[in-house]
Amino acid sequence: MAQRYADAATDFPVTRLTDPAHTSRLPPHYARAISKHSNFLIFVSDMTGRFEAYRMDLKTGQMRQLTEAEDLDPASVALLADDRAFCYFDGDQLIAANLANLKTREVYRIPDGFKRAALNLAEDGQYAVVVEKVAVEKKDATHRLQLVSMASGAARKLAECDEEIRDPIPRPKRASVLYARGAAGSGSVWLADYNGQHNYRLRIAEGGTGPAIWSPDGRTVLYLNYPEDLHKLHAIREFTPDSNDDKLIGNTSQFVLFGCNADASVFVGASGSKASPYVLLLLRAVHREMTLAEHRASDPAMVAPIFAPNSQRIFFGSDRHGKPAIYAMSVEKFVEETDADRV
Repeated sequence: MAQRYADAATDFPVTRLTDPAHTSRLPPHYARAISKHSNFLIFVSDMTGRFEAYRMDLKTGQMRQLTEAEDLDPASVALLADDRAFCYFDGDQLIAANLANLKTREVYRIPDGFKRAALNLAEDGQYAVVVEKVAVEKKDATHRLQLVSMASGAARKLAECDEEIRDPIPRPKRASVLYARGAAGSGSVWLADYNGQHNYRLRIAEGGTGPAIWSPDGRTVLYLNYPEDLHKLHAIREFTPDSNDDKLIGNTSQFVLFGCNADASVFVGASGSKASPYVLLLLRAVHREMTLAEHRASDPAMVAPIFAPNSQRIFFGSDRHGKPAIYAMSVEKFVEETDADRV
C-alpha cells in the first residue's frame, strides 16, 4: 500500500503510507501518535466504511485494526505514554484499550446535557483531559474542561466558559493543562492547575494566536503568533509561564501548524501560502528554514506535521492524491537523532 515518490519541488523522497481511496488521519497534532521508539503509529481510517483506529508497523507497513466502535470520534484517538494502550471516544464513552489484546474498559462517560469535544492524555498516564460542550446548540454554547482519573473515572472541572475550548494539552512533568479559548487564530491561551484553584490567561505577544504546544521538557509554551499586519510573517514564539517571559524563536513561511523534535531544536511546519504549499524545517540555532516537500493540501491545517520521537522522520497529512492520507519523510540527513527519554 505504501508508495514512494520524489517530491516535485525538492526531489526528496516522500512515502505515502495509506491509500488515498480512503480517508486516513493521524491523531490531533497535540496528541501522541507515534510510539516512544518510533517503530509504530496509530491512526484512524474509514477503509471499512466507518472510522476505526489502526496500528501501523513503521518497518513493515503492516496494519492492524484496533477498534470495533459504534461511533468513534476520529479526533479523540491518542496513545498512552507507555505504548501499551490507547484511548478514544465511542459515542459518549471514553474507552481505554490494551494494544496487545485489544481488551477495552470504559473510563468515563459524558454526563447528560453535554457532548464530547476534545480529548488528550497526561504524560504519566494517570489522567485524561476532556473538553465537553452543551448538547443543545446555541449562540454562546458553554464549554468546560474536565480532568478525568484514568483509574477511577472521577472527573474534576478545571475550567468553564461561554467560549469554545480547544486543544487541551497536559503539561509535561507538572500538574496543569494548557488549552485554547475562543475562535482559532483569534483566541487566547490559558493554563489551569489540576487542583482547579488556578485558571488564568497567559500574557503572550499581541496579535492573533495560532496553535500552541508545550516544549518537550514542559518549561515553556511554543506557539504561533499572527501579526496584525497581514503582510508580516507568522512567527514561532516561546512563553515561559513561571517568569512571564516571551521571546521570538523565528519567523516562518506562514506556518499554520507546527511540531518540534524531542529537544525543541528543530521545528517542522506546514505553510498556509497558496503560492508555496510546503512542509518545511525551521532550524532554531540559525533561524533558517529548509523546504522538505510540497503538501498541496486543500486545507493546510490538515497537514499538521509532527516528528517521530527520535527526530529521524516526520509525518503529515494531505489530500493531494485523493482523500486525506498519511505521508512520511526521512530527515536524518538534516536533524540529529534524539532520545525522548532523556528530555
